[in-house]
Amino acid sequence: MESDALFSLGEPAAAPPAPAGSVGVDGFTAVGEDSPLPVRMRPRSIDELVGQDHLLAPGAPLRQLVSATAPMSVILWGPPGSGKTTIAHLVARSTDRRFVAMSALTAGVKDVRAVIDTARRQRRSGGPQTVLFIDEVHRFSKTQQDSLLAAVEDRTVTLLAATTENPYFSVISPLLSRCVLLTLQPLDDAAVRDLLRRAVTDERGLGGALTLETEAEDHLVRLAAGDVRKALTALEAAAASATALGAGRIDLATAEQAVDVAAVRYDRAGDAHYDVTSAFIKSMRGSDVDAALHWLARMLVAGEDARFIARRLVIFASEDVGMADPTALSVATAAAHAVEYVGLPEVQLNLAQAVIHLATAPKSNSATTAIGAAIADVRAGRGGPVPRGLRDAHYSGAKGLGHGTGYRYPHDDQRGVVTQQYAPDDLAGTDYYRPSQHGAERAVATRLPLLRRIVRGLPAPAAPPETPVAVGGGSAGNGRRQTETGGADATREGGSDAAGEGHQ
Repeated sequence: MESDALFSLGEPAAAPPAPAGSVGVDGFTAVGEDSPLPVRMRPRSIDELVGQDHLLAPGAPLRQLVSATAPMSVILWGPPGSGKTTIAHLVARSTDRRFVAMSALTAGVKDVRAVIDTARRQRRSGGPQTVLFIDEVHRFSKTQQDSLLAAVEDRTVTLLAATTENPYFSVISPLLSRCVLLTLQPLDDAAVRDLLRRAVTDERGLGGALTLETEAEDHLVRLAAGDVRKALTALEAAAASATALGAGRIDLATAEQAVDVAAVRYDRAGDAHYDVTSAFIKSMRGSDVDAALHWLARMLVAGEDARFIARRLVIFASEDVGMADPTALSVATAAAHAVEYVGLPEVQLNLAQAVIHLATAPKSNSATTAIGAAIADVRAGRGGPVPRGLRDAHYSGAKGLGHGTGYRYPHDDQRGVVTQQYAPDDLAGTDYYRPSQHGAERAVATRLPLLRRIVRGLPAPAAPPETPVAVGGGSAGNGRRQTETGGADATREGGSDAAGEGHQ
C-alpha cells in the first residue's frame, strides 16, 4: 500500500535487501536498494525516532504501544511526514503479534470483517494477538468505522489507525472513545536537519558519496516545513542532479533546481482551511496587516476559492470595522465584485488592497453587538405590535383602522428629527447601538445622545456645576457618559454575549 511514512523501515543489517515491491513479513512493501530515500531511511527502532519527544518518555503510551506492554488501541493524528506509518512499522517488527496493514483508500467493510474473523479464530485457538493498522482512517465511512467497534471493544484486534485529519471531526465518537489518541507534531528544523545529515552519511542513504553544503541544507529544511519525507525526497532529487553533473557536493543552486517551490500544507476540506481562515480574520481584527497578507497569500497559493476569501472580507467589514470606517464595506464589496469581474490571478491585487484597508482601519464591533442584542430580544419574545402611527396607511380602509394617525414627518422639522415613538411599547427607550470612540464613529458617538434625547422627548441634561469635576467633559465626555449610562436596558440579558456568537 502507499504509506504516509516519515521514513521507511530497512531490513536488519544481516539480511540481504528484498526485491523492490515485494511484501515483507510485516505486511508492508519490503525495502529494496532502489526504494525511495525516505523509505530506506525509516528508523529501525523506537530509539531512532526523532521529533516526538512528548510521546517517547519511559512509560509513555507510544513506548507501550511499540513494546506491546499494554494491548491498547491507538489513533495517531499528525501532519504528513510526522511519523505515523513509521510507528506502525516499528509496532509490526517489535513483537510476535500478527500484524495486518490496510489503507482506507482501498479497503472496505468486507476486508475489515475478514481480518476480524481471522483474528477471532486465532485468538480462540491460542494464536498470537492481531494488530490491525489502518492508514488514512478518516476516509472510512461511518458504516466502515462502525464495523470496527465490537472487535476493538473486546480486543479481538488491537487497532492502530493513522489520520491527517482532526479525529474529533473525522472519526466517529464510539470508535474514538475506545482508543487512545496520540497527537504527533511537525518536526522542528533541528530534527529535520539532523535527519538530512544522517541520510547523507548513512549507508542506507547517500553513504557519504556527496556532501551537502550549508546553504543547500538550509534551503531543504525551510522547504520541508516539518515534513521529513519532503526533505528527504528533495535531498534525493538534488543528489541525482549533482551526480549527473559529476559534482561531489550538493550546492544551493542544485537544491533549488531539485525543488521548485514549497508545497503549501492546506486542505480546503480539512483543519488547515479553518485554521488558516481563523488566523486570517484574527490578524485583520488585530490590525496586523503583515500577518493578514501572509495568510491571504497562503490561501491563494494553496488554491483557495477567491470567492470564499471575498465573502469573508465583506463579513469582516461590518463585523469588525463597521461604523469606525463606513467605507470598509464598500471596499470589501468592490473586491468581491472584482473576483467575479477580473478573476485570478490578477484579482489577488484587489484582494490584497482590501485586506490592507481592513487591517489598518479603525475597528468597531458596535454593529455586531447591536444586531446581536436586538435579535436576542426578539427571540426572547420582547416587542409588541407596531405603533399605530407607524403602520401602513396607503391601502383602502387603513385610515379607518387608525393606521398612520399621529405620525410626524421628520422632514417637516427644521432639524430633520422629531419626538416620536418608533419602537414597540415594551422596548421604548432601549439602547442597542453603542458607538465606540474609534475612527469615524467618534462623531456618531457625539451626535447620538442628542438624537436619542429629541426622539424620546427627554429633557436636556442639567448644566454642569461650576466647580471643577473629574477629567472628561466636552462633546467627547458627553458621548462617554451616554455610553456609560445606557441604562439597564443596554445591559440586560441577550446583549453583548449574544452578539459575541459567531466570532472567528
